Amino acid sequence: MKRERMLQVAVGLLGLVYIALIYPLYTDLWHSKWLLEMKNECDPMFLSWFIALGPFLLVAARKPSLHRSLIAFAACQCLAHAAVMTIQTVEAWKHGVHRDFTDVVIFSLIGGILLALLLERRKESALVTQ
Repeated sequence: MKRERMLQVAVGLLGLVYIALIYPLYTDLWHSKWLLEMKNECDPMFLSWFIALGPFLLVAARKPSLHRSLIAFAACQCLAHAAVMTIQTVEAWKHGVHRDFTDVVIFSLIGGILLALLLERRKESALVTQ
């Protein structure tokens, strides 16, 4: 039961953080900042992906056991993002551009925590049925 509550809190917080990304998206889109200043068309698309996932995570936080596949998807998505950002950071360093691994660590932790909470639940239910 305690693990289920921890999963509820983690998924709920992640959903809120993802929804909160609507403000950076708004500022990127305002007056075409993403095009004229940042010269990065991927940033608004990237943010919209997380914003769209946020409300679904909030729904999943109410009863995580009913939404395990969505939570697993969110965890795997975080780990995939961390993997891509690791490659981009290493490549940036090879070309003399300094980037830190902060986003890699954050998304790795989020994905790892979600998966760990999901997998432990599965182990517990397997032990009960035996």
